[in-house]
Amino acid sequence: MVRHRQTAPNGPVAPRLGAGSARRPGTPDNLGVTTYDWISFTTDYGEADGFVAACRGVIARLAPGVRVIDVSHQVPPQDVRRGAGVLAQTVPWLPPAVHLAVIDPGVGTPRRGLCVLAGPSVLVGPDNGLLLPAADKLGGPGAAYELENPKYWQPTVSATFHGRDVFAPVAAHLCTGVEPSALGPALPVDSLVQPAIPLVAVGVARIEAEVQAVDGFGNAQLAATGADLAASGLVPGSPISVLLRRRTRRALLGTTFGDVGHGELVVYVDSADFMAIAVNGGSAAAALDVRTGDTVLVTGAG
Repeated sequence: MVRHRQTAPNGPVAPRLGAGSARRPGTPDNLGVTTYDWISFTTDYGEADGFVAACRGVIARLAPGVRVIDVSHQVPPQDVRRGAGVLAQTVPWLPPAVHLAVIDPGVGTPRRGLCVLAGPSVLVGPDNGLLLPAADKLGGPGAAYELENPKYWQPTVSATFHGRDVFAPVAAHLCTGVEPSALGPALPVDSLVQPAIPLVAVGVARIEAEVQAVDGFGNAQLAATGADLAASGLVPGSPISVLLRRRTRRALLGTTFGDVGHGELVVYVDSADFMAIAVNGGSAAAALDVRTGDTVLVTGAG
């Protein structure tokens, strides 16, 4: 819902933070401002150091009523594509929010900082392909602004920690009602850096696809979707072959891990609607030595 400024005898009263905004951020509204209760936070910072806490501290100082949802801080270092996938697969399940994401190997270089409007939310982070897959999941990027106004940064900006000094304060200010247009000049959406497109090739009873992620259970997620699987004509319950690095393994096309025996290989459509390879009770990553970027060929067993 939209919060309106209340006029008191001594001037305006700052709007209270509530349950997020149902109005597209950045839409002119002379009656009030948009605020958010939530920031989602995705990084490759890990948890061994204080980087995450420093960013959360900046947010707490500027927007103490805002709650932070930690999506992940275990994205592999500098793996922009993996971070983009994690964020895109998570944002459909989150409330309207400022989605703060920092996987930023180009920090301190001329790469741009962005605020991207998408549906009822906004995304904040570097212009390196990280934000756009999530924006697409939220209805597509409607507008974008470059973060050029230092009024909404920390007073001193480190060349190597824009997460703390630029992106976190911008996210906090957006939560308290700062309009995205105040952050800097508008950018053409088609000028934003596009994410890398992984390989997917579909034929009759045949799918060739790149491994786009390996999760903590060792399941290997392919870039092919449930729709790609349907287009191939392969159906659950069918025996299939999985070719990886010139070695062929027998598997079952199933719907869940228990469709095969303990230690056996199953290919299925996961909760994000991507094809995936798993070992029931084990790790496909360990059993197959499968890694992000590998190409896998799934065919009917014949």
